[in-house]
Amino acid sequence: MRKGDTMFIHIGNDNAIRSGDVIAILDYNLISSSTIMENFMEGSEKEGKIIGPRADAKSVMVTRDHIYYSTLSVTTLKKRASMISTIDKLDDFSDDIKEIEM
Repeated sequence: MRKGDTMFIHIGNDNAIRSGDVIAILDYNLISSSTIMENFMEGSEKEGKIIGPRADAKSVMVTRDHIYYSTLSVTTLKKRASMISTIDKLDDFSDDIKEIEM
């Protein structure tokens, strides 16, 4: 994997999103506890920007272009995002290894 390559996070419900597009990962229960969040979600729904079933949603993934309901917990999604971030920071020495083997 070279730096700058696109990495994806599987967020459940047959959805995968680009790790670089993630703005926020929120607990689903926060939506109903905040008038601002409720208004934000209602506006996004009217604009057709929400993807995924609301039923059984545990978290909400906010990206640049869409909002995804996910049946995965915030903790699980953050771990996946963290793994992607860690992998992205690793140096790629595969070309160096190929040169040594020759």
